[in-house]
Amino acid sequence: MKNVYPVFFTKTDTVILVEVPDLEILTEGKNMSDAIEMARDAIELKCVSMEDDGIEIPLPSEMDALDINRGTFAEEGTTVMSFVDIDSAEYRRKIDTKTVRRNVTIPGWLNYEAEHAGINVSRVLQEALMKVLNVQRNF
Repeated sequence: MKNVYPVFFTKTDTVILVEVPDLEILTEGKNMSDAIEMARDAIELKCVSMEDDGIEIPLPSEMDALDINRGTFAEEGTTVMSFVDIDSAEYRRKIDTKTVRRNVTIPGWLNYEAEHAGINVSRVLQEALMKVLNVQRNF
């Protein structure tokens, strides 16, 4: 899932405090670049976790529906609102690299030919699935 979420960034003397109101996320970064990366990572992780748990992911709020003065960190420093783009499918490909055992059925003669040709059936299946699904390995 690709989306863009509004995020509050509050600059303090030492860090940038981050709030993602739509997903009830709080984090921080050393500087603005780090804060954006922390926000993106936290949003993508939360969305992947919600997908895994079968929980509906909230749509991003409209910009005019949010008030930076009501943010969790509004009293901690100067707050601005910006947007962070996410791609939970891409994030899942990066973090979910464990292998899963699947039982597939192929005709005996085809298995014989593959074994004698030294073909890794698991690898061929992975490559075929990626081609059919039009996705790529990202690691």
